[in-house]
Amino acid sequence: MVSRVKRLLIGRPRKSTELDQEKLTKVKALAVLSSDALSSVAYGTEQILIVLIAAGFTAIWYSLPIALAVLGLLAILILSYRQTIFSYPQGGGAYIVAKDNLGVSTGLLAGGSLLVDYILTVAVSASAGTDAITSAFPNLHDHTVAIAVTVIIILTIINLRGVTESASFIAIPVYLFVLSIVVLIVSGLIKYAYSGGHAAVPEIGTAVSNVSLFLLLKAFSSGCSALTGVEAVSNAIPNFKAPAEKNAAKTLAMMGGILGFMFTGITLLAYWYGITPNIKETVVSQIAESTFGRGVLYYFIQAITAVILFLAANTAYSAFPLLSFMLAKDKYLPHAFMVRGDRLGFSNGIIFLGVASALLVAAFHGETDNLIPLYAVGVFIPFTLSQLGMMIRWKKLKPAGWKAKFAVNTVGMLTTLTITLIFVITKFSNVWVAFIFLPIVMLIFFRIHRHYQNTADELRIQLDKDKPCIKGSTIVIPVSAVTRAVLNSISYAKSLTDNVVAVYVGFDEEEIRKMEAKWEEWDPGVRLIVLRSRYRSVMRPLVKFIDTVEWKNAATDHITILIPQFITKHWWQAILHNQTSVFIRTYLMNHKDIVVATVPYHLNK
Repeated sequence: MVSRVKRLLIGRPRKSTELDQEKLTKVKALAVLSSDALSSVAYGTEQILIVLIAAGFTAIWYSLPIALAVLGLLAILILSYRQTIFSYPQGGGAYIVAKDNLGVSTGLLAGGSLLVDYILTVAVSASAGTDAITSAFPNLHDHTVAIAVTVIIILTIINLRGVTESASFIAIPVYLFVLSIVVLIVSGLIKYAYSGGHAAVPEIGTAVSNVSLFLLLKAFSSGCSALTGVEAVSNAIPNFKAPAEKNAAKTLAMMGGILGFMFTGITLLAYWYGITPNIKETVVSQIAESTFGRGVLYYFIQAITAVILFLAANTAYSAFPLLSFMLAKDKYLPHAFMVRGDRLGFSNGIIFLGVASALLVAAFHGETDNLIPLYAVGVFIPFTLSQLGMMIRWKKLKPAGWKAKFAVNTVGMLTTLTITLIFVITKFSNVWVAFIFLPIVMLIFFRIHRHYQNTADELRIQLDKDKPCIKGSTIVIPVSAVTRAVLNSISYAKSLTDNVVAVYVGFDEEEIRKMEAKWEEWDPGVRLIVLRSRYRSVMRPLVKFIDTVEWKNAATDHITILIPQFITKHWWQAILHNQTSVFIRTYLMNHKDIVVATVPYHLNK
């Protein structure tokens, strides 16, 4: 039943030889890896206006120079990450760059920041998409958590089906969103050219007495939330068709151009139309209503905006599993993150991301606005470390034309460092948790790495000295009755050794007398030892007996506890039985000097 449901949801298993078919073209990669960055136009301008409106309506003209500064930073990041792509074509982005040039701890800081950022990306995207739906249909406002979690579950299942299949599914709505925003911007510009804008819109340069540098920096840092997701292409280079690095660089450039155009257009229209933030209606919703009215085009734009905000999470679903694979490969995350699933994706990373982000949405009741600054800090730390790492790389290797590349990365590092500091200073109340959470994440990385190192040290053998130790064998079979399961176990045990003993734990004398009589009548050729338990405990006398056997025979024999277990035909039938054998096996597995084995007997009815 479970297998059939799994096949229905994620499809048939794929052969390892089909891995090349999972590589992405530029068109599909742009949709999958740019959905986060492109979707940010739906809230980037809004984040700027939310800060500026605190100084009054007159201050909204400052959104234009702030948007220009954000575009400048976008250009720097595109150039910087293009250099990273060609320098580290194996992928990994900021984690690999920082680890290679700045040391393991710095690399883990970058990698940990990105992992947390991708979880926040899914949570924020799902919540932002839900906000777009509730803007058009306010009566759904009370169901935001259910809507967001449902979308996360759907996205998780889609990504478990494989990279190319998820890309095919996502490409159409992503490109429809781009087309709809382009139509909105062009239509808005035409309407402004013919009808003019909002009458009360302040002119550019209008003096606003209560606008401070602190406020402008805070608005700029908020607008930089539109740049999250830019790094995803450099993380996911292995997902591209060959030549992977060239295709990744072209995809990154296309993403930057589209994002820059859409962000500029939305910001200009918001200014000309005098749009101000509204808790019940997004900026894009207000622009669409001002341009088209509440007609078919308005609802289409709202619907496709909601879809793209949901699908923005897919960038994280593409990048998180690859980054967690690299960390697991370096032994800083569990090896389970290295395992490819039936559809050749890193399914454990996909599932972990879905579960973590759904829990985050539920914990914040779908109101994740306060997570956006933390979300932005999570990506600007890796931005800064990546640029600094590339600076050190150019300085160390000094290839042809390295000075120009060094200059680009220097400007990028200083800019992103400034943005990070602005976020920390202006939004400390939202981002302080990062200073607690990130060290904890890094501590977890180091503890996992230490465990793997210790395990390897203990398991390692000296090929010239360590040889198998040949001993005899003593087998102890716990029994509860004379059954076919016990018969099956004794038959198997006697095929290995004649040194077999059965152990029965009895609670009262009448039970013990009946068991001894039945065993004597059966006479399987194995001695039955009876243990009396006054407190109705099976484990206590059994473990005491095993310790005694071990003390007497461990020097000459391997001690094996062979547990009879019958397996029911249907899973639900197992609930009807005590499963004492499972309990005994689980308990004894912690006993380091004995071997615990199970002999199953399968029931037919």
